[in-house]
Amino acid sequence: MKKVSRFLSPVLFLFLILLLSACGQDVAKNESGNNSGGQASQDKKMKIGFSVSDLTLERWQHDRDIFVEEAKKLGADVIVQSANGDSEKQLSQIQNMLSQGIDVLVIVAVNTESLSPVVQQAKKEGVKVLAYDRLIMNADVDAYVSFDNVRVGEMQAEYLVKKVPKGNYFLLGGSPTDNNAKMFREGQMKVLQPLIDKGDIKVVGDQWAKDWQASEAMRIIENALTANKNQIDAIVASNDSTAGGAIQALKAQGLAGKVAISGQDADLAAVQRIVEGTQSMTVYKPIKSIATKAAEVAVQLARGEKIQADETVNNGKVDVPFIKLDPIMVDKDNVIDTVIKDGFHSYDEVYKNVPEDKRPPRP
Repeated sequence: MKKVSRFLSPVLFLFLILLLSACGQDVAKNESGNNSGGQASQDKKMKIGFSVSDLTLERWQHDRDIFVEEAKKLGADVIVQSANGDSEKQLSQIQNMLSQGIDVLVIVAVNTESLSPVVQQAKKEGVKVLAYDRLIMNADVDAYVSFDNVRVGEMQAEYLVKKVPKGNYFLLGGSPTDNNAKMFREGQMKVLQPLIDKGDIKVVGDQWAKDWQASEAMRIIENALTANKNQIDAIVASNDSTAGGAIQALKAQGLAGKVAISGQDADLAAVQRIVEGTQSMTVYKPIKSIATKAAEVAVQLARGEKIQADETVNNGKVDVPFIKLDPIMVDKDNVIDTVIKDGFHSYDEVYKNVPEDKRPPRP
């Protein structure tokens, strides 16, 4: 028995060494493959969660399609969900995305003030967060890709002031829960305030349209026209959806095309209104630029790479790296050289309601 026990001891010892070595390899595999959040491993495909505020709006459909296509080119899968303008739904959808093991969370916020809890949850799970077009406030965001939104507001006001240097102005803001709407207003007032102080411009109303809804904008302008006996010369509408609602109210009073009105996003309906003469201008944010850049940044975040930003912007908690893009003013004079040339809308789509003999030459 003593001989047997002496023989088995080295064998058992060797067996234990091999067993422990195998276990160590398994642990290493699990640690590299377990990516419920955080930087994507080299052998695991990156997964991006893209939470969009409202895909019923034409603008965001373009962003989604280009973002997903570009992300796939860069080797990432994208989970897309639309909150349909519901901030509570967006919170729930983001929590669901986090449970699916995403590496990066990209958010077009419904309410830029309410996302701090889910951003904090993402950070705890090692998931990077990119704010897309709308800055998420009071949260530890890793990067922000957007256009110069203050400049957007300046462009809107500058155009209207050239058209209507003196008169009654109505300020039609966007969603009060969207930080971008406040930035547009900041830019608008940089241009308008000196003329208001001078007495050239009189502000006869100032309201904000909930969730950027056209129906809300229409109701606001209907009431404004009644209150001011139709004496409104210009409407500073912060996007094309609210501009469209306002124009519906103007049409009912025979004023469409007689009141100068701004917009933003270069929605097809808005560009059609511009060439028809009922909307004065829009601000075109080249969607391909922002969607492509956001996809690139999201993949860089997933890989743990350093982000190259133009500047930083404080969101109330941290200085967020800001990748800033330039917007473009569009009116009937340059529509062909901007949105049509870029392929954002086609010539036939834009001039669909314009008689052939009144259309400009095809590009």
